Amino acid sequence: MLVLGLCGALAAHAGEAPTALRDELVKTTQRLMDALPVGDKTPWEQSVTDDAVIIDEFGRVASKAETIASLHRFPTGVTGSMEMRDPHAWLHGDSALLSVEQYERESYFGQSFVVRYRSLLTFVRQGGQWKLAGAQDVTIPTAPPTLDVPGLMPGDYAGTYRFAPGRAWTVSVDHGALGVATRQGGPVTTLQPVAKDVFMGADDERNLLIFQRDERGRVTTLIERRKFNDLKLSKEN
Repeated sequence: MLVLGLCGALAAHAGEAPTALRDELVKTTQRLMDALPVGDKTPWEQSVTDDAVIIDEFGRVASKAETIASLHRFPTGVTGSMEMRDPHAWLHGDSALLSVEQYERESYFGQSFVVRYRSLLTFVRQGGQWKLAGAQDVTIPTAPPTLDVPGLMPGDYAGTYRFAPGRAWTVSVDHGALGVATRQGGPVTTLQPVAKDVFMGADDERNLLIFQRDERGRVTTLIERRKFNDLKLSKEN
């Protein structure tokens, strides 16, 4: 959220860089991404500052040397490509920021995956060349494949779930599909089944919702697993 907020603030308060500069930064970023599947270290040696900080989508922090040391050709059976989409750049003296969606296609031993990242990259001008000094990625939640989970009883989950005074969620069933409203009269978010008693929200965050049962098999608790933390709600009826 902080990264997306920063991108929004930049768009609102700073004029975008000339198109030629934006395209140059995108081209450099594309070269760096194209080098990953083949383990080509040359673009990273040439186009990254020695003190660069690289933060991946899992929050792991790496230096230039660590990043280069990790580069190896993908194993047989794994292929991947990255496409730059929706680029925006801002110029601040000898520094420039690039916000871009990186659209990744990957084939993993015959299975196909698509992952979207929003990346914020910082470039500095050194010796007449724009070099990458910092990068941070966040994964854009996207709709997962639909799973067929047999034996679901949506009515088991319907009801009101409370986590604080005046704070309750309503789980409802509409034409066999489960949905949740997090405030009275608010919009209903569809819940997509993952397994028995486990669902994923269809909203932007794609959090997991886990229903727990008592010893008699009755649903008593709803857990929303958000950012590796659990919000617990008790069923009222």
